[in-house]
Amino acid sequence: MTHWFHRNPLKATAPVSFNFYGVATTPAATKVCNDLRLSRTRLLELFTDLSCNPEVMKNATDLYFSLLQGFILSLDGSSQECKLRYIQNFKWTDTLQGQVPSAQQDAVFELVSMGFNVALWYTKYASRLAGKEDITEDEAKDVHRSLKIAAGIFKHLKESHIPKLITPVEKGRDLEARLIDSYIIQCQAEAQEVTIARAIELKHNPGLIAALAYETANFYQKADQTLSSLDPTYAGKWRKYLNLKTCFYMAYAYCYHGQTLLANDKCGEAIRSLQESEKFFAKAEALCKEYGETKGPGTTAKPSGHLFFRKLGSLIKNTLEKCQRENGFIYFQKVPAEAPQLELKANYGLVEPVPFEFPALNAQWTPETLAAFDLTKRPKDDTAKPKPDEEVKPLKEPDIKPQKDSGCQIS
Repeated sequence: MTHWFHRNPLKATAPVSFNFYGVATTPAATKVCNDLRLSRTRLLELFTDLSCNPEVMKNATDLYFSLLQGFILSLDGSSQECKLRYIQNFKWTDTLQGQVPSAQQDAVFELVSMGFNVALWYTKYASRLAGKEDITEDEAKDVHRSLKIAAGIFKHLKESHIPKLITPVEKGRDLEARLIDSYIIQCQAEAQEVTIARAIELKHNPGLIAALAYETANFYQKADQTLSSLDPTYAGKWRKYLNLKTCFYMAYAYCYHGQTLLANDKCGEAIRSLQESEKFFAKAEALCKEYGETKGPGTTAKPSGHLFFRKLGSLIKNTLEKCQRENGFIYFQKVPAEAPQLELKANYGLVEPVPFEFPALNAQWTPETLAAFDLTKRPKDDTAKPKPDEEVKPLKEPDIKPQKDSGCQIS
């Protein structure tokens, strides 16, 4: 089954030269700086390279982060702050707030900002793979794994590194808890979509599929509620997506719950469950249109034209007609006025983030290399600071043309 996922733009950043003339006093210190510059440039290039895969990305991120840790960690393993932490200014934009950048002279800010982009890359890789017309079982596993990895990175940044920032995170910015939490929950929900598709394909018990769909709808609803206090100018389109998916998976839950009720000879209740499924599907259809018309950061798409959407509509219609036929010939049960309460709990298939840790310090960082950075030789007018009006150019993200049945464009 093909999938469609909303994606916000990648973060953009100002170039960093790591040229500490006079400060880096030995060839070893200069080499660390050169390697930092080259590995950072390489990593930024990979974010928009369609041929990049998780293995290539992991190698590139491990190299850059292992070198960057030398600006953050003490070499003796103590909690003492590294003397190089505040030597370089870093500038990053946000996924929602366009080209309005934040700047901090703090290597931890670089670590969490670049880490955030790496997590976003995993979600975009998953999105590209999931949108393929004939996705294989191995590719579906890759999608599932990539989304869990992304959730793990976001969670690790939130719990272990963002609290270490000296400058408090501005409200509505990427590193704020509300946004990070929404990204984590969205990754979990989307990974569960892959689980649901697999369960349907293998014709698992309708009760399990209904429970997974209900849990997934709750994930999307929770992600939306987390964003509810943000400015709709920035978060409006994203929230339409989360609302849309909430309704979509509630429709799935009621549809498969109806099948369970029918199998238990509760045909009247099954019809009412399918009618509720129809209502949620109609809401999702209306939200598809609103999503397409809402301006803001994110994917350009017409989700109602996507195969995953059209297939559910047909399934609800056919299942409801079957229930009504059975009731007219066999059961003759009254259809309740109230929809059945969904008190479904999935015992299998629920997604947890994959635990993430940054790599260990690169072997180039020795006590001698660190000592070779002489901070007394820094220029008095700190040229590491970018000019306030310096523009940060957005990353040129490749547009993925829709497959003929997808009805959408995935970034």
